[in-house]
This record gives sequence, structure tokens and C-alpha cells, in this order.
Amino acid sequence: MHERYVLCCARYQSLGRTFFVHFKLLTIHTMKKYIFLFALLFIGYNGFAQEATVPSGTIIHQVFFWLEHPDSMEDKAALKEGLETLGGIREVQMLATGEPASTMKREVVVSDWDVSETMYFKSTEDQDVYQNHPLHQAFIKEYGHLWKKVVVYDIRVDNP
Repeated sequence: MHERYVLCCARYQSLGRTFFVHFKLLTIHTMKKYIFLFALLFIGYNGFAQEATVPSGTIIHQVFFWLEHPDSMEDKAALKEGLETLGGIREVQMLATGEPASTMKREVVVSDWDVSETMYFKSTEDQDVYQNHPLHQAFIKEYGHLWKKVVVYDIRVDNP
């Protein structure tokens, strides 16, 4: 039985750079392996090479909640579910919720809170719209009984 050979070349463009991948005469099976490996390489390159700078003027809204019943998994789940509804507000560019990370204990790390959310807004005006939005007001009314303390940090990004 004769093996089938393919002559091929691929072009990949990312972040303004063009990559050419040349394959010589390869068996179909070998070619598929190379394509798979190059696809993984380029996906990884694309994922990690993107610029991670947040635009100047962006508002980062961080909220930390101390629950009335910190051992209640149901209360944590309910609060997180409620927080996720806030992502439905158009002005919210990004929303992340979570619990304290199990990082190294250091004197400067505060991790006695129970649930947190972080949101990104394009401007202070967008953050103001969010504060008065009916979904946000409904969230406070419906889930406010779950927490005993809330601390908010609003940051205006000042990148050059």
C-alpha cells in the first residue's frame, strides 16, 4: 500500500505579525500532527501575548462582603448568583466574583471577607449609571440581608 503525501504551507497572522509554516512532503498522518501542534502553539501565543494594560480612565469597582452566616454555603451561593445578575447591566464591562484565595499568609493580606466582586466600567459616568440601575437596586433589596458588612474600593486607572 502506498502512503499519500501532501505538500502544504500555512499562514498565520496575529498581533500584526505574519508567520509562515512550511510543510514539505509529509504523510497525511504526520501533517495532521504538525497542524495540531502548530495550532496549540499559536493559540497559546495569541492568548499570552495580548496586551494586558487597562485603558486610562477605566473604573475598577471592587466590593468585599462579610456574610451574616459565613459558614453557610447556601448564602454564599445565593450571593454569587445575585452578583452574576449585575453583569446584565450594559455599563458593566467585566464582572468577576470569588472568595479569598489560598495564597501565602502575609501581614498585609486581608482575607477575612467571604465573597467579592470586581467590575470594570469605561468611565465614572458608567459607574454612576450602574449605581442607580434598577438591577443593582433590586440586588441590594433582595440580597442585602445576607451580609453584615460591605467594603467598596473604586479605582480610577491612571495608565500612561
